[in-house]
Amino acid sequence: MNFWSIYEHGFARVASCTGHTVIADPRANAEAVLRQARRCAEEGVAVAVFPELGLTGYSIEDLLLQDAVLDQVEEAVEAVRAGSAGLLPVLVVGAPLRYRNRIYNCAVFVHRGRILGVAPKSYPPNYREFYERRQIAAGDDERGGTIRIGGESVPFGVDLLFEAEDVPGLVLHAEVCEDMWVPVPPSAEAALAGATVLLNLSGSPITVGRAEDRKLLCRSASQRCLAAYVYAAAGLGESSTDLSWDGQTMIYENGALLAETDRFPLDDQYAVADVDLDLLRQERARMGSFDDNRRTHAARTGDFRTVAFHLDPPAADLGLRRRVERFPFVPADPQRLAQDCYEAYNIQVAALQQRLAAIGGPKIVIGVSGGLDSTHALIVAARAMDRAGRPRSDILAFTLPGFATGEHTKGNAHRLMNSLGVTAAELDITPTARLMLQEMGHPFAAGEPVYDVTFENVQAGLRTDYLFRLANQRGGIVLGTGDLSELALGWSTYGVGDQMSHYNVNSGVPKTLIQHLIRWVISSEQFDAETGETLAAILDTEISPELVPGEELQSTESKIGPYALHDFTLYQVLRHGFRPSKIAFLAWHAWHDREAGAWPPGFPEGERKAYDLAEIRHWLDYFCRRFFAFAQFKRSAMPNGPKVSAGGSLSPRGDWRAPSDSSAKAWLHDLARVPE
Repeated sequence: MNFWSIYEHGFARVASCTGHTVIADPRANAEAVLRQARRCAEEGVAVAVFPELGLTGYSIEDLLLQDAVLDQVEEAVEAVRAGSAGLLPVLVVGAPLRYRNRIYNCAVFVHRGRILGVAPKSYPPNYREFYERRQIAAGDDERGGTIRIGGESVPFGVDLLFEAEDVPGLVLHAEVCEDMWVPVPPSAEAALAGATVLLNLSGSPITVGRAEDRKLLCRSASQRCLAAYVYAAAGLGESSTDLSWDGQTMIYENGALLAETDRFPLDDQYAVADVDLDLLRQERARMGSFDDNRRTHAARTGDFRTVAFHLDPPAADLGLRRRVERFPFVPADPQRLAQDCYEAYNIQVAALQQRLAAIGGPKIVIGVSGGLDSTHALIVAARAMDRAGRPRSDILAFTLPGFATGEHTKGNAHRLMNSLGVTAAELDITPTARLMLQEMGHPFAAGEPVYDVTFENVQAGLRTDYLFRLANQRGGIVLGTGDLSELALGWSTYGVGDQMSHYNVNSGVPKTLIQHLIRWVISSEQFDAETGETLAAILDTEISPELVPGEELQSTESKIGPYALHDFTLYQVLRHGFRPSKIAFLAWHAWHDREAGAWPPGFPEGERKAYDLAEIRHWLDYFCRRFFAFAQFKRSAMPNGPKVSAGGSLSPRGDWRAPSDSSAKAWLHDLARVPE
């Protein structure tokens, strides 16, 4: 295995190409195709798609019925075939071809000196500016046939899939322009039949607003079909008699835009992206209704023909041509992040409001440490009370200092409770903790500086124990504060500890998102200025359990590793089921250079770190051991709480159901493939 090769990790590089078309000059257009094909080959592209009728120009009108042109089209197809002999990509080229008594608007698949097959356009439009049926036959009923081209008979029809034997999951299908705009496009059936990369060769003259319509359709097709959708439109050189052309190219994958080019280009232009075939396969395996839909349409999808080819992809390091978010739970795009924060916060608020209403409107009992998690849970609780029309004094907030609680965090906790107007109190747990440690015969009770897990968990357990008893005493429920990342790693005290509560609003929120939620609460002025200032101060505080006495602040991440890497891994495992070697590959591309790529808005400059492959591998090993072989028993008994992120939740009643006594050996075995 070459760890650095995209093709070893389930990716395939695809290109959407447009350029200068010469009307009715197939020879010139064939050379233009090969010129771009050679560039694509140099970049390791597996599939390159070109515009509709690219060998003649789309706006050729009745010249399409001239034998001189059609003869040269066949010569041009032969030139592309011969020119492709030493090239890597599958070339998908638009050409008008004679078949039976008509002319068909076709996508011709060419690879390494061989014509693999020909797919005709199903639905030539005949409305508004379009008059294709004057020259072009509809191909929607062409299935199971062959066409003679270049002296050979090759498969012809809309029922063709083209599968790479040596790139698992790379299965191609082409539709042509208008085919995308009908209620049941050919690509939908093809996806159900197994196509993962859907190609659209388009003419599509541009009018105001049409570019956004195309993007909407491409995005929708990719998401509904759990596929990649590669779109190439005609551009410069097409006739301006009555229309104009913009050469739009774009590549979508499962609803996400991977790449696009500037419109109205003056020269050759192509969008390139690495499509994640593993992701598409995993999505289809998880979404059982996708295959149920296939069974419903099995009469047609079962008749698709598969044409096999051998891609022989390069094993070299080609880089990675796709954006990999450093924080998969936290988009770097400011507008998307603001929308995600609005939705996440209100999901939590609405869920808590509903739970309180359903159980008779009890008070809320919450422990407030001055850290991020309890801070966020408290401001969720405050807004839930506001929405329910109840006083915030019905929130009974306690700060419970222990042996190592710092004045800074405790002070922030008090300031926050006071500014929110909740019922605030302080309950010192150290006397009870000393008594418990003494009765247990712990060395700390005899004056020895032994700060082991028992010492820590006595404090964590007492805090939760007090909160539950206070809830009994005062008619409340205990609101949990532990987050999704802590649940993943099992970084919580089981039973009467921070693993337990009556309801946990943070259980679906990853650690890396919480700081951005708090920033959004400040910027959107959910509370008054004083509260906002306190929240800003809390954001600047180191993540720490504050359980061990000492001069240096006890850092959680120094013990369990960077939450940034753990959340990166959690997302890939939970959402996509990726193997550790692939996660390491993605993490390296996301994290090895702090200057490369976008950071989420507001992310502190001083916290922008980089991680090399050795660090990534080390913390992946740590994650796999804790997540798969240790922490499940805590998740199996976790309290109720709302799912927040599309990345998933860890509720045993929802997204993640796993045995509590499993092994991590399979993941560690795969991780061994990552270079040390």
